[in-house]
Amino acid sequence: MKSNWSIQDSEELYGLKKWGKPYFNINDIGHIIVSPQNNKDKALNLFKLVQNLEKRNLNLPLLVHFPDIIEDRIEQLNNCFAKAMVRYSYDGSYQGVFPIKVNQQRHIVESIVNYGYKHKYGLEVGSKPELLIALAQLKNSNSLLICNGYKDKKYVETAVIAYHLGYNILIVVEQLSEIYLVADVVLEHGIKPNLGIRAKLSAKGDSRWADSAGDRAKFGLSVTEIICALDQLRKSEMLTKLKLLHFHIGSQISAIATIKDALSEASQIYVNLCQLGAPMEYFDVGGGLGIDYDGSNTNFPASKNYSMQNYANDVVAAIKTACNNNDIEVPVIVSESGRSVASHQSILIVNVLGIDKIEEFNDTIEIENCHTLVQEILEIYVSINETNFQEAYHDVLQLKQEIESLFSFGYLSLYERGKAEGLFWKCCHKIKNILQKVDLEVDELDNLHQLLLSTYYCNFSVFQSLPDNWSIDQLFPIMPIHRLTERPTELGTLADLTCDSDGKVSRFIGYQNVKPHLELHSWNKNEPYYLGFFLTGAYQEILGSLHNLFGDTNAVHIKLDQNGYHIESIIKGDSVAEVLKYLEYNSRDMIKSMHKKTQNAFKNRQITFKESQLFLKYYKDALYNYTYLK
Repeated sequence: MKSNWSIQDSEELYGLKKWGKPYFNINDIGHIIVSPQNNKDKALNLFKLVQNLEKRNLNLPLLVHFPDIIEDRIEQLNNCFAKAMVRYSYDGSYQGVFPIKVNQQRHIVESIVNYGYKHKYGLEVGSKPELLIALAQLKNSNSLLICNGYKDKKYVETAVIAYHLGYNILIVVEQLSEIYLVADVVLEHGIKPNLGIRAKLSAKGDSRWADSAGDRAKFGLSVTEIICALDQLRKSEMLTKLKLLHFHIGSQISAIATIKDALSEASQIYVNLCQLGAPMEYFDVGGGLGIDYDGSNTNFPASKNYSMQNYANDVVAAIKTACNNNDIEVPVIVSESGRSVASHQSILIVNVLGIDKIEEFNDTIEIENCHTLVQEILEIYVSINETNFQEAYHDVLQLKQEIESLFSFGYLSLYERGKAEGLFWKCCHKIKNILQKVDLEVDELDNLHQLLLSTYYCNFSVFQSLPDNWSIDQLFPIMPIHRLTERPTELGTLADLTCDSDGKVSRFIGYQNVKPHLELHSWNKNEPYYLGFFLTGAYQEILGSLHNLFGDTNAVHIKLDQNGYHIESIIKGDSVAEVLKYLEYNSRDMIKSMHKKTQNAFKNRQITFKESQLFLKYYKDALYNYTYLK
């Protein structure tokens, strides 16, 4: 086993160079640094930033946003499509849109709109509330506003009138019934908006969102329904307004082959729509552009086996080939890339509050007058060495089971069982130390590492800040943001503040696999220990729930400047009173109630006047403070 530890060792252990490039690195003192503008010369020490923010009473957990990363992601996406169009002599153009559902936070949407202005980067919405956001936020009249999702009359009316106001809006028909709904609104208002059709492809994705396509997909028109839609548009004299074809095969597509299959099918639908008389202009390839959470660059679910440039090349090439083969003018290419734009800009920082670990009992365990099985474990402990540790482990496991059985049937005292368990853990630690000394991995002893895992209790809620980890087993890069010049000596899992057994993180990124533990440093209650959850900018802020009434976390938006950085905005996390208001509790009524109860208790001499005032102070402070721990 290596006696020393370097920054390079930490980079390799946590895969930072793989999933973190080009924004995250480690400096000479072992702190994570962030280069939001993809420029190593302009980097920010994340550990020092967090400490400075804590001095401003921005308590952890804390979401740190870097709008500069959003700008860089938008630039990369547009540059990749520009290069692909030059490579394949594509005569059309590219216009991206950001699906608001990915992250609806105002500052995020504003950053995307501002940075995307020069690229005519638009927005995609899937509901009436999202449509209202987009109408208020869009600044470039040439930017696309694509309306997806289920629609009622008010949704369609709002979109139709917005089109008349000058928005470059496209209403995408997701279900056949929406054709009739749009026709009714057009008759009522006399305004014909630009329309799109979402195709239900037979090609399916390869991820957990594979059911976004296929015959039983939730959204989209089958080929038969597309033909019916065209007939109805002709009857309504609206075929001339059909401008866009849209498809979506799911989020986080890991394999490029899946994307190619979908493009091949959709391209044929597009050229056929043109041939049937629709004046098509836009080809919307939907979302699905993945990000490499684990850095393996494979089709593993937490990765992708292609680059952003590969993706752009394949999209452009497929559409160009289909159009050229059928003498069709190439369309404006649209993508709804949300995860790839928003993920990198957000980091969740949490502090460790405590640790639960199985300690080795260093004191002598007295076993006089104990059952013979207890004595056997002691004999095994004394005999463990580098040649017999594997056999010894199997033996003590068996003895432990026998002892537990005897105890359950009343043949063993609590005292004896306690002694046996103490000896068992001494054996486990001794074997673990041997394995580390000889630097040996034994598959049969994987269970030993699981038995000795430490639990790190962290100041956050999985359900609020990392819902995808809980609900769909999404992996995120997790690592300490400091002490990276030190060898991590503990194997642990993470537990949150909730009283739910699912409130934990026990699956971690390995190389093309999933690890049951995370390598961590020893914890000292007198020193802060910060962990960073990276690439969390897509969906996590929106999908969070109020489990145990832990609300939104504090958030801060950081921009680099000539003097280092400045705080662009601070968004305070929920207070207890704000969370309770969601549930129709009135904080004033609650305080009145406690006033009455403390007064009665004082009258009845249950508490002193000082105690009553102190309790009311604590109660009020708790109501109007952060839902998380200090």
